Amino acid sequence: MSLSFVPVKSKVDQQLLAKIAGEIWRGYWPSIIGEEQTEYMIEQFQSFKAIKKYMAKHDYEYWFLVATEGDEDGLEKSIVGFTGGRSEDSGNRFFISKVYLFPEARGHGYARRVMEFYEDLCFVRGHEAMYLTVNKQNELGIRAYKGIGFETIDSVETDIGHGFIMDDYVMELRF
Repeated sequence: MSLSFVPVKSKVDQQLLAKIAGEIWRGYWPSIIGEEQTEYMIEQFQSFKAIKKYMAKHDYEYWFLVATEGDEDGLEKSIVGFTGGRSEDSGNRFFISKVYLFPEARGHGYARRVMEFYEDLCFVRGHEAMYLTVNKQNELGIRAYKGIGFETIDSVETDIGHGFIMDDYVMELRF
């Protein structure tokens, strides 16, 4: 099974990304941060309006994660998740904002392939590091990131409005 990274470019792509993001978020985050905060964060960070804004005003890039499987009799392609982030001049790093997979796509090595994709991207762009934030309760994510070499460099609580706080670790991989 191979994984390709298809750039999100058009309005239709952005709408599809928002739909996928909502599905993935509603299937994972309510048990960790609650349903109310999940819905608030979808609206603020994963909605069509938010995706469009982050791409236009903050130089975010997004990619669909497309898995291909099959044999010479036929190949089947399916979107298994998405990822996104942006290059930052300050610190000469890439910020990985999103790495989200559908439940059935977890455990197939896709997250590792996403990190390899970002390592290659950072090399091409001349970045010295890549970093991300991960919810302190997301034990699966923390273990995965540590397993590929990320180190925790900070602990942050970010007020995102409406009484909600993002309680995250900042993790970085230097090259």
